[in-house]
Amino acid sequence: MKKQIGLLYGGKSAEHEVSLSTAHAMTQALNFDEYEVYPIYITQEGEWIKGGLLDGPAKSVEQLQLVDSSSNPNSISGFLPAEREKGLDVIIPLLHGPNGEDGTVQGLLEVLNLPYVGNGVLASAAGMDKVIMKQLFEQAGLKQTPYVYFIRNEWKTNQDHWVEKVDAELSWPVFVKPANLGSSVGISKADNKEELIVAVEEALKFDRKIVIEQGVVAREIEIGVLGNDIPECSVAGEIKPLKAFYDYQAKYKDGNTAMIIPAELDEDVYAELVESAKKAFKILDCSGLVRADFFVTATNEILINEVNTLPGFTPFSMFPLLWENTGLAYPDLIKRLIDLAIERFEEKQQLQVKID
Repeated sequence: MKKQIGLLYGGKSAEHEVSLSTAHAMTQALNFDEYEVYPIYITQEGEWIKGGLLDGPAKSVEQLQLVDSSSNPNSISGFLPAEREKGLDVIIPLLHGPNGEDGTVQGLLEVLNLPYVGNGVLASAAGMDKVIMKQLFEQAGLKQTPYVYFIRNEWKTNQDHWVEKVDAELSWPVFVKPANLGSSVGISKADNKEELIVAVEEALKFDRKIVIEQGVVAREIEIGVLGNDIPECSVAGEIKPLKAFYDYQAKYKDGNTAMIIPAELDEDVYAELVESAKKAFKILDCSGLVRADFFVTATNEILINEVNTLPGFTPFSMFPLLWENTGLAYPDLIKRLIDLAIERFEEKQQLQVKID
C-alpha cells in the first residue's frame, strides 16, 4: 500500500515564495509509484487549503497555489485526507521562516500525533532564533564571529548606545540580520555607523530582535547533516557569491552565485568541519536534517555561522546538491527523510504516557 504524504507549504511568512519553489521541486523528486501525495497550501494570509490527490509532479509553482479551496480552513482535521481514517502517514513541512520553520507547525503536528519530516519543536525554535542558536553554540564550545544583539524597544529608546556598542565591540564591516528569519531576507551589510542605522531599520521590518555580526574574510563552506541519533555528514560545498554577499536575490531569483561541490579542503579541515557540524546538530537536539554553515579563514580557522533546520530544496539549493555529490540522489534523499521521520515517530510512541 502506498504511503500517504502531505506536502505542507506556503505559509504566512516573508519566505512564502521560497516555500512554493521548494514544494514544486519536491514534487519533481517524489516517487508517485510509492507515495500518494496531498498538497496542503497555507496562503500568505494564513488560510489552510487542502488540495486533492496529486497524480504526478506539479507542472509549475503556480499550480501549487490553485488547490481546491472547498475545505474548511477553520477545522484542524480539514486538511487531512478523508479517504483514510488514520490520516496521513507523514507530513513534509516545507514552510520556511516564522510560522513554519520555528517550531510552531511542528508543535501542531506533535499535538495531532502525526509523523513529520525534519526537526522537532525545540530544534526548530532554537535554530530559527539566531541569538539562542549562538548562545547554545557557545555552550558547545563552537567558535563563531563576535556579535551584538538587541530588541526593537532597546533600539528605539537608546539607539546611540547600540550604535556605539557595535562600533566599540565589533570591526567594520558588520552584517545586520533579523534574528528570526532565513533565506537572507532583511540582511544588510554596513561599513559605518550611518549604514548601520539604515540596515537596522530594514531588519526591524521583519523581526523585533536583531543580531549584528562582525564580518570576516573567509570562505563560506556548507555541510549537509542527515540522521536522528546518529547523524551523518555529506561532502562539503563552497558558496562563492558573485556580488557583495549571498543575499535573497542571489539565492532564489537570479542564481547569481557559484557553488563548488565538493569544496577543496585539507582532510583535517574537512574532518573538523564534520565534527563541528555533528556537535551543532546534537546541541540543538536536531533530527532529520540540517545544513551547517561555516566560515573557513586563510589560516584554516573554522567558525560556525549557523545551522538551517529546514534548508531549501529549490534548483539552486545547496543541501540536495551536497547529498547528490555524496552519492544520495534527490529521490533517495526524500525517501531517507521520510524513513527518518517514521523512525523518530515510532520511537516516541514507545514513551509511557500513563503513570502506573
